[in-house]
Amino acid sequence: MASHSDNTGLTVVTGAFGFTGRHIAQKLLDSGKVVSTLTGRPQLHGTVQDPFHGQVEAVPLNFRDAGSLAKSLEGVDTLYNTYWVRFSSGEVTFDQAVENSRILVNAAVEAGVKRLVHISITNPSEDSRLPYFRGKALVERAIRESNLSYAIIRPALVFGEGDILLNNIAWALRRFPFFPVAGDGHYSAQPVYVGDLADLAISSADSPDNMTVDAVGPETYTFDELVYLLEQSVGSRAKIAHMPLALALSLSRIVGYFVRDIVLTREEIDGLAGNLLLSAEPPRGVTKLSDWLADHGRVLGQNYASELDRHYRTHGRGLLGN
Repeated sequence: MASHSDNTGLTVVTGAFGFTGRHIAQKLLDSGKVVSTLTGRPQLHGTVQDPFHGQVEAVPLNFRDAGSLAKSLEGVDTLYNTYWVRFSSGEVTFDQAVENSRILVNAAVEAGVKRLVHISITNPSEDSRLPYFRGKALVERAIRESNLSYAIIRPALVFGEGDILLNNIAWALRRFPFFPVAGDGHYSAQPVYVGDLADLAISSADSPDNMTVDAVGPETYTFDELVYLLEQSVGSRAKIAHMPLALALSLSRIVGYFVRDIVLTREEIDGLAGNLLLSAEPPRGVTKLSDWLADHGRVLGQNYASELDRHYRTHGRGLLGN
C-alpha cells in the first residue's frame, strides 16, 4: 500500500468545525496536507467562526444523497471520520447515527477511499445496554465488514481546547456552591488530550495494516478526583455533594432549563459508573491533564459551552459528534 503521508494526496475530515475534527484538520494543515471537510455546517467556511480561515474546503455532509456523498470522496487517500452524536434529541437518534455511518462507509467504498481512520470510543459492545456504546460497536462492525483499509481509534474522555464536558464542569464549579456527583464518585476515567488523539489518528493513516487501538492518557482519575482537580484549577470553593443518580439528574435538568441545553444524560453517568472510559492497553497519550489544567485553568469554564447550540440547533441533524 502506498504511503498516505504524500502531501499531494487528498484528505477529508468529517466534522472539522467540531472538537476532535478541528484538531485533526489543523495538524494535517500544519504538515502541508490539502484538507477538505464534510460538515453539517458548511456555512461557516470563510466566516469569522472558521478556525481555518478558509484553508479547509467545506462540503455538506448529506446522508440523504449517497451518490453525492460518494462523489465528494472520489480521489481521497484518507478519510478521518469523527461523526457521531452525543445523545438523542428530537429527530436525532443513535439508530439514525448508526445508519448514517453505514451510508458514509459505503460511500467511501464506492469512491475508492484508500484508508479510513475512524474515531470510536473505549469499550464499545454490541451487547451493551447503553445505545452510545452499542451504536459505536455496530459502526465498527460495518467498517470491518467493508473492504476498506482502516484504523479504528478508541479514545476515552477527551479534553483540550474546545472541549464541552470539562469546560462545563469548570463552569458549574465557578458558579455554584456545590457540585452534584451521582453515587460515590469512585468510578474512573483516563482522560486523553485531543492533540495526542489527533497525532495518533494521523500516524495510523500510514500503517498498511488494519488496526483497532485505544487512546487514553497517562493519568487515571476517579470522578471525585477529577472534580477536585478542576476545582483547584479554577480556584473554586464548591463542595462535592454525593447524591442518588435520580437527584443528580434532576439538578442537571434544572440547570439545563436555564442554559437551554442537555447538561448530562443518564447514559453518560452509567458509562462512567461502569468504568467504560478505562483501557487495559498502555496509554498512548503523553499529555497529562494536570499539566494542561495548570496552563488553562484560568480560562476554563468562564463561559458555558452548549452542546445543542454547537451540534444540533445549527442544522437540526446532529452531524458533528466528537
